[in-house]
Amino acid sequence: MIYDLLFSPFIDHAFMRRALVACIALSVSAAPLGVFMVLRRMALVGDAMQHAILPGVAVAYLMVGMSLWPMTIGGLIAGVLVASLAGVVTRITPLKEDASFTGIYLIAIALGVVLISLKGDGHELEHILFGDINTMTNEALMLILYAVSISTLLFAVIYRPLVIECFDPNFLRSVRGSGGIIYQLFLVMVVMNLVAAFHATGTLMALGIMVLPAVSARLWSNNIEHMIFYSVGFSMIASIFGLLFSFHFHMPSGATIVLVGGMIYITSLLVGKSNGLLLKLLPHKHLKG
Repeated sequence: MIYDLLFSPFIDHAFMRRALVACIALSVSAAPLGVFMVLRRMALVGDAMQHAILPGVAVAYLMVGMSLWPMTIGGLIAGVLVASLAGVVTRITPLKEDASFTGIYLIAIALGVVLISLKGDGHELEHILFGDINTMTNEALMLILYAVSISTLLFAVIYRPLVIECFDPNFLRSVRGSGGIIYQLFLVMVVMNLVAAFHATGTLMALGIMVLPAVSARLWSNNIEHMIFYSVGFSMIASIFGLLFSFHFHMPSGATIVLVGGMIYITSLLVGKSNGLLLKLLPHKHLKG
C-alpha cells in the first residue's frame, strides 16, 4: 500500500521521474533565492517579475508556436528588460520599487494574454499560464537543469557579497563598489529560475516554488544559512507530495505543488519555532535577578 502510494508513481512512470528531477533541481536553485527575496521584502516584486516573462513567451509563441528554446529565450529577455526598466523608473521617479514593478507587471501580463489569444486557443493559453509538469519532455528537463546549474554556480560565487548587500548595501558599496552589480546579478538569477520554473508550473505558479518555502523557513529560524536549508527542504517536500497528490487525484500538478507549499506555510505559521503564532501564546520565563 505504501509502495503504491509513495514509490510506484516515480518508479513505474518516466514522466513522473522527469517531473521529480525538475522539481528537486528547482528547489535547490530557486528556494535560496526566495530567502533573499523575503529578507529584502521583494516577494511582491518577485510576483511582478514572474508575470513579466509572459510577453516574451507570447512573442516567441506567435513567431514559432509552442517551441521550447524560443519561448525560453523570449521569457528571459522580457524578464530582464522589465526588471531593468522598473529599476530605471525607480531611480528617476518618486515611485518605490514595488510600485514601479507592479505597474509594469500589470501591463506585461495583459499584453502577454492578448498576444497569445491572437493565435492560440484557451488550451494553449492555459498551458502557458499554469503549465503541466507531467507532460515535460527530456529537452525541457535538460533546459531546466542547465538553467539551475548556472544559477546555483553564480549564487555560490556571489553569496557573501549578496548577504552583505542584503543587510548593509552602503557598506558593500564603500568596500567594493559593486553593490549595484550584485543586485543586478541577483535579479538575473531570479529571472532565470522563473523562466526555468515556467516550463514546469506555468507563468502564474512559477514563483510558488521559490517564495512559499522561503516564507515558511523564516518562521523556523532567523539564521540565514538555516533559512536556506529549511527552504530547500520545504520546497522538496512540497514538490514530492504535490506530484503524488496530482498523480493519484488527477489534479493540476503545478497548482497542487503550490497548495502543498501553502499547507507547509500555514503549519509553519502556527508552530514555527522562531516566529510561530502558538509559540508566542505560550508563557515565557522571565529573567530572574
